[in-house]
Amino acid sequence: MTVTGADPDARPAVVLTRTPALAPLLARGALRSPFKRPHPDAPFPRHRLVLPSVRVDQARLAAYERVCGFPTGEDTLPITYPHVLGFPLAMRLMSGGGFPLPLLGLVHTSITLTRHTALPAAGTYALAVRVDGLAAHRRGTQATLITEVHAGTDLVWESASTYLARHRTHDPVPGRAKSARDEPAGPARDQRAGPAPDARAPLPAVGQWRLPGDLGRRYGAASGDRNPIHLHPLSARVFGFPRAIAHGMWTVARCLAAHGTPEAAGVRAAFRAPVLLPGTLAYAADGAGRFEVRSADPTARVHLVGEVRAPRG
Repeated sequence: MTVTGADPDARPAVVLTRTPALAPLLARGALRSPFKRPHPDAPFPRHRLVLPSVRVDQARLAAYERVCGFPTGEDTLPITYPHVLGFPLAMRLMSGGGFPLPLLGLVHTSITLTRHTALPAAGTYALAVRVDGLAAHRRGTQATLITEVHAGTDLVWESASTYLARHRTHDPVPGRAKSARDEPAGPARDQRAGPAPDARAPLPAVGQWRLPGDLGRRYGAASGDRNPIHLHPLSARVFGFPRAIAHGMWTVARCLAAHGTPEAAGVRAAFRAPVLLPGTLAYAADGAGRFEVRSADPTARVHLVGEVRAPRG
């Protein structure tokens, strides 16, 4: 590990020599979680983690494609796969002592991503991940993590993910975001994918998916994200869920596998409610790029809303 000069955001870069192993990071984060005191004004890590040379494991990629419904053996990466590549770096930041939110129970609430061009599956990429800031939320405190993927000197993919730590708050109105540049954190910063999905009229259902009880374990094996809320009913109950829940990023990936995306595309998705496993979902979409996932029962509970747009700028 080395520390290099500052980026344009005045952040030092901590350069890693290999992808961090996720299991020790999850264990470290679990042990530190009870001692975290989340608050929107808490200090947070101001450095970037950089992995300068990453090549894709083709066997893991194929497993990911199968579990998410993408065609296998394509020459380019699925639009969501760079999130998998950057996730170990995000976990290293979030499991560290300087990150103020507890890793256990942390909820992924939204993602904005932009693919500027197709990413060859056999390519070599540089990854950079940073905490962009903290913000008050009506249910606690949320953090925004930025992931960037470069091919040579070109930025080819980027995302902003928000994660919520639930805790008691006395302020019903979210306060001003606190970020490194003192600008609003989260997807609102990146408008290239268009306005956030909203609660308009229900979209027409175009498919139905039956989710097996082991889906969380299968996606966890392919992606490396083995958060206990996804793996087994007993471990999920510790965090207040009656059964294991599907990964939010599996739900997004499954939607985009069904929807399709152009070579250059912007995606915004918001996770509205957990998807219990096993279960049956209705996939809905229109011709304008919007999609959503609802429970395939009389409640028609909305679990995810999203939109695909041409990237701006």
